[in-house]
Amino acid sequence: MENLQHKALVIGATGLVGKALVKQLQAAPEFDAVTVIVRHQVDEFDQFSKVNQFVLDDFLLLNDQDVNGYSHAFSCLGSTIKKAGSKQNFYAIDYEINAHFADLLQDKGAHLLLVSALGANSSSIVFYNRVKGQLEDYLKTLTLSKLSIFHPSLLIGEREEQRTLEAAAQKIFLLLKDTIKKPFLYKPVTAEQVAHSMIVAANTQMENFKVYDNLEIQTTP
Repeated sequence: MENLQHKALVIGATGLVGKALVKQLQAAPEFDAVTVIVRHQVDEFDQFSKVNQFVLDDFLLLNDQDVNGYSHAFSCLGSTIKKAGSKQNFYAIDYEINAHFADLLQDKGAHLLLVSALGANSSSIVFYNRVKGQLEDYLKTLTLSKLSIFHPSLLIGEREEQRTLEAAAQKIFLLLKDTIKKPFLYKPVTAEQVAHSMIVAANTQMENFKVYDNLEIQTTP
């Protein structure tokens, strides 16, 4: 596989942040090509000239060859316990697949950029936050060229699936947005803001490891 200077690999491309990211990567002049790993062909992505779809039913079947030759690897892959159906299924998606993806990227020279969550902590009593934190702790032990982790708060945007808490937060935020103009740590952010901060980090981050909190996501120029 040809090793281009700006070639992106994306998992979780069909989610709220993932779709926004793919659109912005298509428009970003710094990126020459984008490969999205999807379980089913996505008609919307066929309209993007830079985007190639790699259809794979089980992401745990990804191998070294599949991830070789990319300058940047983005993961927007994540679920909820309700959508996954159980804590075990949630863990399999949010931890095991992301960990496998990162394992394959070791010593490949790729910059891994991952969407986690505000509140991620391996010691948290909240299962969701604990799994997110456990994943982050594991990623820090790997030999990755660069690692960026993003901690968005509640996300604003239209999802294919209903998330009750996020839907309620969106309604409240839309009612109050004209009076809440200044950034603050827990302020909801749009998927487009998260995607934009990821691309800016991909192009500018000098550190080997950096966490981008929700405040930085809001204020990324």
